[in-house]
Amino acid sequence: MNAEHQAVTVIGLGSMGSALAGALLDRGHPTTVWNRSPDKARPLVERGAHLAATPQEAITASPLTIACVLDYEALHTVLDPAAGDLAGRTLVNLTSGSPEQAQEAVKWAGSHGAGYLDGAIMTTPPGVGDPAMMFLYSGSQQVFEAYRPTLTALGDPLYLGTDPGLASLYDAALLGLMWSTMTGWLHGTALVGAEGTPATDFTPVATRWLTAVAGFLTTYAPQVDAGRYPGDDATVDVQIAAIDHLIHAAAARGIDNALPELLKAAMEKAGAAGHGQDSYASLIEVLRPPARD
Repeated sequence: MNAEHQAVTVIGLGSMGSALAGALLDRGHPTTVWNRSPDKARPLVERGAHLAATPQEAITASPLTIACVLDYEALHTVLDPAAGDLAGRTLVNLTSGSPEQAQEAVKWAGSHGAGYLDGAIMTTPPGVGDPAMMFLYSGSQQVFEAYRPTLTALGDPLYLGTDPGLASLYDAALLGLMWSTMTGWLHGTALVGAEGTPATDFTPVATRWLTAVAGFLTTYAPQVDAGRYPGDDATVDVQIAAIDHLIHAAAARGIDNALPELLKAAMEKAGAAGHGQDSYASLIEVLRPPARD
């Protein structure tokens, strides 16, 4: 069987696991599935998946097992009894967890003779299978390259490096970016909504503005890496004055200001640390831990 249609096992059939198995079936991969509650497998079996009776049977059915369960405790509950069957096979773990858990998992897999790749799914279940959606992977580059054609069935596979904890670390960082962005949008939506503007009118303007914000990030990234923050676009002091206008406008309309107040506090901390005339990127200096001598 060619690499484009490798056999795959999926362990865990919650909403995400079911979406993963469905995407593999759609791309022609012989797919074995296992779930603690077999009833969840019925729609996949009707589409051609094979339902394994045990985790051991599921693992031995394919050279590649993709696990997507609730957490690492659930992962080990399922896989520990079947660990001996992993020898000579590969485990791609898409279970959410911490970088430290991923680093322990690669040691555990290696102790049982299994290849291991840690991953993070940067979409919700409806996005699985869309080539525009990112799936992040870290760990063995050899494993990643061997199974890249199969992983492509799930979304765009991005390899981050050999440290198995990188995918989880990126996942946490990107979710933080998402939540901050969405909460900022909601704050702005509440602000303009206080004057009767519908969210559907405000949002096209907001998304266009995010394109410009992405440009700021591209400009600031080399500043962060270099530790130099030329304030030739807008200084921290200017930003502090500007955010006061937001806080005033929101307060006058009864909008909760917890988010902009938090942002202002970070700006003021940077200003107090001597970055008032630097770019906004200088806030990194008050966010990350102090450099050690």
